Order: sequence, then structure tokens, then C-alpha cells
Amino acid sequence: MNKTFIYDKISKNIAEKIKAGVLKSGERLPSVRTLSKQHGISVNTAKKVYLELEAQSLVEAKPQSGYFVNSLKFLNIPLSKPSHPKPTFGYKEPNELINDVYSNMGRNDLTLFSIGIPSGNLLPLARLKKEIVLATRELREGGTEYEPLQGNAKLRRMIASRSLSWEGNLHEHDIITTNGCMNALALCLMALTKSGDVIALESPCYPGILQLAVSLGLKILEIPTHPVTGINIDKLTTLLPKINVCLLVPNFNTPLGYCMPDENKKKVVELLDKSNIPLIEDDTYGDLFFNDERPKCCKSFDQNGTVLWCGSVSKTLAPGYRVGWVAPGKYLERITKLKLVHSISSTTIIHEAIGNFLMTGRYDNHLRNLRKTLLRNYKFYAHCISEHFPEGTKISQPQGGLALWVEFPKEINTTQLYDYALTHKIGIAPGRMFTLQDQFQHCMRLCIGLPRANELYNKLKQVGALAKMIMARRR
Repeated sequence: MNKTFIYDKISKNIAEKIKAGVLKSGERLPSVRTLSKQHGISVNTAKKVYLELEAQSLVEAKPQSGYFVNSLKFLNIPLSKPSHPKPTFGYKEPNELINDVYSNMGRNDLTLFSIGIPSGNLLPLARLKKEIVLATRELREGGTEYEPLQGNAKLRRMIASRSLSWEGNLHEHDIITTNGCMNALALCLMALTKSGDVIALESPCYPGILQLAVSLGLKILEIPTHPVTGINIDKLTTLLPKINVCLLVPNFNTPLGYCMPDENKKKVVELLDKSNIPLIEDDTYGDLFFNDERPKCCKSFDQNGTVLWCGSVSKTLAPGYRVGWVAPGKYLERITKLKLVHSISSTTIIHEAIGNFLMTGRYDNHLRNLRKTLLRNYKFYAHCISEHFPEGTKISQPQGGLALWVEFPKEINTTQLYDYALTHKIGIAPGRMFTLQDQFQHCMRLCIGLPRANELYNKLKQVGALAKMIMARRR
């Protein structure tokens, strides 16, 4: 029997039982392995069944517990639609809008749903301060000297050690430290491309990546994405002859929050490697998973050193410290030379302090708490949206990360909503920021990394009211 037919038949059968009430709200479903045995299908096919049911908001995954019939009405909000960018080079950079939104960074008078970082209230600030003091005492010359060119040895050892959790199997000599992940991405693009080359990016895409690519004179192809499984591999395949380099955020991409299935990551790596196209992987959000284990990376499947794996602690621990890294595979020498030209050295004291923090084991304790808060916030936001946003609103169902993507009815222009929201001391990120094409004008990204409070609920409620006002005026 055709695999696609089996997969559709099983998912439809379970969906019908849920809708008919045969499977009750909150009821635990068979594990992936049990479902696999029951129906004589592979584990990967069983996972796809549950992914499809999640996309329909019929089931939810609970960390370390399994899959359950959705008991939360607010998660019955329709899933945001897959993107459909045109297969042409984007060129309309929303510079003014991006600059306006990010000019609000650091403003304490605004509720900043627009800036995708965790609030300081969710970070171990006291411990980080102590680590800075200790680093100053322990480093030779108080940390005033340059580091080795590849970066702080302790930090690189800890990054390499942590890669074992996702089967990266890196060594400290495979890694170069950088001043945040954007610096790592910039070094990779400078090493691999020249002006006029074509880069493939997910659509929607983080604005900073779009701006970086444009600043380097690259032509940008936006690849369609699904809000649960990520990049459309078939579409990527058809565009391969045009592409010089690919940059993806496979784990909890912002703004959609999806996590590419392992088999998709493997396919992408093999596909690009076969065509001799380097893959730059931004794994900044990889540690912010909502399920029971850290997802693999594309780098996990890299056999020939063609994946340049980039990361940082900017979204998990200390945004302002600017601690990042890259494991550039066979491009190590190129990236090292570029770091010498552009940076010479990372910030010695800061990188030593983060290396110490990772070594103590406190990072994993912090991550467990942060992940619980982010998952709780996502559900909190979704509940508020279900009650106070316009009818027809859709949302993403992030599997991790810091972002929630909201898709309004077409009548609502979120750039206009952004202007209205600012008058109420609220910052949002309009969807047009995340593309170079004329799309996503009715969408927005919300950061879920804020401390939950009654004031936050009221601010979200205000955003919903303003959206309803715009919608009423357009009709």
C-alpha cells in the first residue's frame, strides 16, 4: 500500500475519532512507537501522523509525556498558512520599518512584543555578574589581553561538549568564537559569497539576516515554508541551479517557531552537498525546545564539512554579552582569516565568564526553567488571542523558541497596527519586516519571552481591540 495513503488514512481516522468524541479531550494517545507497531508503519511515518494532527490543533505534545487529545480550546485557533513567496529575487527591503521597530530596543516605557529576546527577569543576572568578577580575577592581566584567534578555549570546549546532545560530535578545534551569532553569519557569508551571488532563505525570515544579505550585495530567493515542518524541500530542489549558498534556521525559526523533522534536515544536507552548495545553519534557538529532547541540527548529518553551524547565547542567556560561535567545517581556515581581519579577538572577559557558566552546569538548570516559562507564555498568549483578537485570526504553533506568528484577516495591515499600538505604549513586529516581497502585510510576530503578568494580558487585549477597530473601518 502507498506510504502516503497509509499516512493519510491513519491521521484522518484519528482526527474523525477526536471530532466525534470517541477520543476524549485530554486523553493520552499511543506513543509514536506503539502507533508504529499497531499500523505496521515506520517510526518516521508515525511521527508525521502526529505532526499532521498537531497542525490541525487536534492533539498536543507534552514534554516527557507523549501526545494527548487537545484539551485546550484556545489551541483550536486555526494554524497559520504555509508561505508562498514568488520564485523571483526579492528587492523591496523594508528598511524604514525595520529601523523604526528596532529603534525601540531598550525603551522601558514600552511593552516590547517586537524584540525577540528573553526578558532580564527570566535570566540568572546575579550569577552572571559573579562570573564576570571571577573571570576578571582568574584571567592573566585581568582579561585585558587578546584571546587566541579561534577564541576562548574553555568556551569552545563547552560548546563542543554540548554538541554531543544532538550528535554533533564536535571538538574545540572545530569551533571559532564570534561576537554574537550575527557576526558568525556575516563571517560565513563573506567567506562563501561575492556580490551578485544568490542566497536561499526561508520565508518569512529574520529581518537581520535579510539586511545582512542585502548589505553584501546578494540576491535573495525566499523559499516557501510550512508552519510545522519548515522549508519546502521540493521547491528548494527546483531552485538549486540558481543558488550559490543556503542559510536556514531549522530549529524553532523566528518568526514561525517550527522545527524541521530530522528526515527533512538529512535530505536538505544531502541535497545541497550533492550540488556543492554550502549550508549556513543558524541554531541560535536550538536549546529552547518545548518537547522532551534537544532536536538534532543539520550539522548532525554533515559528512563532508559543508554545513557551517552557528549559535550563540543571545536568545537563551545574555543578549547583550554578544557571545557566539561557528563550527565552519571545511571552511575553518577561511573563517579564521576573516575573524583576524574583522575582529582580531572576541571580548576576553565576557567569553571566559560564559565558558565558566556553562562548565558549572547552571546553564542546563536555567534552560529548563526558561523553556517551561516560554511554553507557558505561548499558551497564555494563545488564550488571550482566542478571546480578544478578530474572528478569523490564525497563529503558528511553535515547537520552541521565542516567537509566535499571528495571521490576521487580510483587511488588517499590521504596519498600521504597529503605529496605533505605539500610541498605547506597545511594540509589535509587523509581518512585512520578514520578507523582501509584498507579502505578510496582515501578519505580525510576538515575542513570548516577556514575564507573564496581568499588565501583559491587558496589552495583548489592547492589540486585539486595535486590530478589530482597523478591520471595522475597512469593511
